[in-house]
Amino acid sequence: MNNSSISNTELPQLATIWQETTDWCPTELQQVRLQSLYTAVITANQQLNLTRITEPAEFWEKHLWDSIRGIGELIKIPSALKVIDIGTGAGFPGLPLAIARTDWQLTLVDSTAKKVGFISSTAPELGLTNVHPVVSRIEDVGQDRQHRHRYDLALIRAVASVNVCAEYALPLVKIGGTAILYRGNWTQEEADLLELAVAKLGGEISKIDRFNTPLSDSIRHCIYLHKIADTHPYYPRAVGIPTQKPL
Repeated sequence: MNNSSISNTELPQLATIWQETTDWCPTELQQVRLQSLYTAVITANQQLNLTRITEPAEFWEKHLWDSIRGIGELIKIPSALKVIDIGTGAGFPGLPLAIARTDWQLTLVDSTAKKVGFISSTAPELGLTNVHPVVSRIEDVGQDRQHRHRYDLALIRAVASVNVCAEYALPLVKIGGTAILYRGNWTQEEADLLELAVAKLGGEISKIDRFNTPLSDSIRHCIYLHKIADTHPYYPRAVGIPTQKPL
């Protein structure tokens, strides 16, 4: 795709679908920013391999809509939240949420410096001052006092198995906060693994939200974990161990 075709590629707006499926709809400014984000991603994608999803409608559904829909009713919560996006990649779900809620403060973490570099340069271009990119392994972030038990909301989108995702996310959430695991399909085996893990991490499964995407009718699940106690200092374990020896 050359630069001229990129500049002429427009996202579908789909205001009715936004409203009916998320109870939220982008303002004119937010729509401009979502379009600018799309243009930035597919332009940088030529060098950085940020995503395989580049067709406008698919990008809208799998990156933008999915990011917003994943947090459910929280998109409308009146209070400002402190949010961390774990394994953000090209900035999803963090950047769409930063556009939707400029009053929220979002820390976007990824271990790949080029991807975080893209976020660092793109957020100011979108007029966003509430995005805080971090290059790090999440196991290290979880043991850092600047981040541990500091967030109202932790988001993690299909980074690893569910019990590993819980070990990454729950140490970052304050008591009373929420971690949301974005998933595709969901099985009873995963539910059993997750229940064992969260019991060790100071959390409980509070909600399993099953829904279908509006264009391709694909199944999605978002698993809500409620933080009820501080996570033991042992967790998260050192880099690599959560995936090698899942809880």
